[in-house]
Formats: sequence, C-alpha cells, structure tokens
Amino acid sequence: MAERAAPGGVQSVERVFELLEVITAAGGEMSLSELSATVNLPLPTIHRLLRTLVPSGYVRQLPNRSYALGPRLIPLGEGASRQLGSAARGRLEQLVRELGESANMAVLDGQQVVYIAQAQSNRSMRMFTEVGRRADTHDTGVGKAILATLPDERVREIVSSAGMPTPTEKSLGTPEALFADLERIRERGYAVDDEEQELGVRCYAMAVPGAPTPTAISVSGPISRVDEDFAARAVPVLRRIAEEIAADLAPAGV
Repeated sequence: MAERAAPGGVQSVERVFELLEVITAAGGEMSLSELSATVNLPLPTIHRLLRTLVPSGYVRQLPNRSYALGPRLIPLGEGASRQLGSAARGRLEQLVRELGESANMAVLDGQQVVYIAQAQSNRSMRMFTEVGRRADTHDTGVGKAILATLPDERVREIVSSAGMPTPTEKSLGTPEALFADLERIRERGYAVDDEEQELGVRCYAMAVPGAPTPTAISVSGPISRVDEDFAARAVPVLRRIAEEIAADLAPAGV
C-alpha cells in the first residue's frame, strides 16, 4: 500500500478503501496480523483505521478478534450493482441484437452470483433470468467464468461453503470436476453451462476483464439454437462486449 496519497487524494480515505478491498479479496474476514503482512502499513495504523469503521457498521470485530466486512456495506454494494446493471443494459441489448438470444450480467456476491441486468430475446422460445436472482457459481456460465478468474484457494472456499448441488445430471458435483473445467475455461477464455442449470438450455459466458467486482456476461438459449455454430459467432461478440463494458467501468483518466 502506498504511503503517499495520489494527487488530490486523502491518504486516510485511500488506506481505508484499500483495507476493505484486501479484506474482501480474502473472503470477507482477516486478522490484524494477516492485514499487517499484506499491506504496507504499521499495525497500529491498521488497528486505528479499523476501529474507526466499527462504530459505523462498515467493519465488524469478531469474537476471535479478527475483522470482517460490516452490514453497512450491503446497501452500498446493492446500489452499486443496480447502477452497474443499468449502465450495462445497452451493451446487453447489443448482444441480443447481434446474436438473437437473451443476455445476462452477474456479479460475485459472497459465495454466489447475483444477476444484475438482463436483455431478453424477442424469440417466442427464450431464456428468462430474473434480475436479483442468486445462483451457485459451479453450475452457471457466469459463475464458472468468474471462478476462472479467481485463485484456486478462493474457489475452494466458495464451493466448500456453498456446496455443489446438482440440479441436472450434467451438473458438476465435485471440486475435481470443477477445477478441470476451470482449466479449460482459462485456456479458451470463456465458460459454457451445458445443460448444467436446466436441461435443454446452453449458455456461453465470459468474465469482464478488470472489473472492480468479479463480473461476467452471458448469452443463453435452447440447445437447438445455441450449438457449436452459435458459439463460433458468439464468442468474438461476447469478448468485444466484455471489453467495452470493462472500458465503461475504467476510472476516468485510465
């Protein structure tokens, strides 16, 4: 962590947000010693900043003396997700225009993904996912695309905590099967939900590079239309739209 604030910045504010980001990346809970080993700040400074956040509810101190993300962050995250989904809707509509199938956007929220935006196909037979719906990561296209961007240790934490239910006979039910699939996703750059959430439905998904919160977009439809020929058309379009969304999310001046 930099000791000097960026031009025009407030050093203590920058430090607070970086501490929150580090705790988030670690799964939402860290001890003082773990934080001290991760960030370039004296332990008393870390302690002072965290104790400032506890009364307001942005950080909680647990019985084991570790610090965890607090409940006051939840409405901030929900509001940011809604705004992000609203801002991305035009990009999803472009996906629908070019590919003809329903498009979704989801973010990682704890141990699951939550859908924050959708653009529906105008076909009579189409896929519909309600905005705000939560789903597991291991059997959804967006979930697996996001998992593929995370360290293996974080993936293990997520599936260990959430479990790996198998809604269809094609769902991945073991960590070994999931990690084998994640390796393929990392190699080719996109994920496939091949009837793993719902029989008869296939989904192609791709992570949004550099998103501040792990984020992915997808297109999905019936397997009769969403086949290998569809994939050949869809993957380049998904990649372009994901890059455009990433550019939309980039801080000003970057």
